[in-house]
Amino acid sequence: MNKSDLIKAVAAKAEITNKDAEKAVTALLDTIVEQVADGQEIRIVGFGTFERRERKERMGSNPRSNEKITIPASKVPAFKAGKAFKDAVANK
Repeated sequence: MNKSDLIKAVAAKAEITNKDAEKAVTALLDTIVEQVADGQEIRIVGFGTFERRERKERMGSNPRSNEKITIPASKVPAFKAGKAFKDAVANK
């Protein structure tokens, strides 16, 4: 499912127009991205948690030359599914 399929599904389920569903889905996704980028955690009970995680600097190797390299520290987005979400997927 891509974004346009999601918009159509939301419009059908909420019984609203595709245009209104597109506004809602886009606003939701933009808000999640902005808040996580700012270091905020978004917790939706039963669905899951969106957060920003810090990765420490670590050693790695170039697969072509096997030369040791330092991989710099970084910040990455993360999602942890909630219990209801996990249960719904496991029971399908």
